Parts: sequence; structure tokens; C-alpha cells
Amino acid sequence: MSAGSGPGQPEVGSPQRSKARNAVFVAGVIGVLTTMTLGAFEGVSLTTGLADDSALSDVVPADGRNSLVIGGIGAGGLTGLLIPLILAGLVKGTEEKPRLRSAEAFTNVLALLVFDVYLLAVSVLVAQFGRILPEGLTVLLSVFAIGFSWMPLALIPWERFGLTLTGVRFGSGSKPGSHESD
Repeated sequence: MSAGSGPGQPEVGSPQRSKARNAVFVAGVIGVLTTMTLGAFEGVSLTTGLADDSALSDVVPADGRNSLVIGGIGAGGLTGLLIPLILAGLVKGTEEKPRLRSAEAFTNVLALLVFDVYLLAVSVLVAQFGRILPEGLTVLLSVFAIGFSWMPLALIPWERFGLTLTGVRFGSGSKPGSHESD
């Protein structure tokens, strides 16, 4: 028996390279969490401004104002999470997970913005319960309504419309429809 790395044994890399990769990974995670948090704060700032100083101030009742804040947290946090990941997909890729092309990245960002508008529209609709319910019940209802409003969208077969995450494959490394052996 040989002592080399075979098909079932992982390759041994240098400890310096492993530490460098770990440092880059930690920096990336901190960066994504930072942009997600800042995005959520910006979403709150945007929706608070919409509820107070815009045409929506007449539409949103005082007891429903927090529903817009909850929608802003969701939309801003999601945008802050996915934009860095989309940008990273433009520059990093492997044979199994190819880089995103610029058209695919643009489509992903556009789909993200459409989803953000959807979340804000749901939050405006849920805010209308502030006309008949007290503020505490409106907030509780809006957390569930806005938080779970994306579930019907998750059931739509987006692959039929060409909106998939390129490079994300589950299971073996072979492409669907290919007859390569592992």
C-alpha cells in the first residue's frame, strides 16, 4: 500500500495556505454580516422616511408604521446579504461552480430589487391593519405576514423562467442531464 493521497484521501495542503484561506473566509463572513446589518439599518431609515415624509404618510396609519419598519429590515437585510454574494460570484468560480456572467448577475440583482419592492408592498398592505388593530397586534401580525410572505414565491419553479442560481449544484459534481460517471 502506498502512503500517497488516493481518491478517498484528502490532499494535505501547507498550513500557511490553510491559515490564509481561513483568514479570507473570516474576513468575507464579517464583510457580508456587516453589509447585511448596514442594509437592514438603511432599510429602516428608508421606510421610516417613507412613512413620515412622503406620499405614503397619508396611506400608513400611525399604528401601522412599525409594519413598514419590519419590511425595511427584511428588504435591506436581504439586499445587504445578497449583493456581496453576487459580486463575489462575478470574480470567483471553479470548474464545478462557474463564475457568474455579467448578464446573470444583472438578472439576479434585478430579481432581488423586485423582491424588495414585493416585501415593501406587503408591509404597506399589512400596515393597513393598524386602522382596526392596536399597535402591538399590528406588529405581531406584520412579523408573521412579512416574514412568511415569501413562501408562495419559493414554490414557483423559477428554472422555467431562467431565474436560477448559476453554479449551485446539489449532489454530485456532474451536470443535470449529463451521463458522466463519478
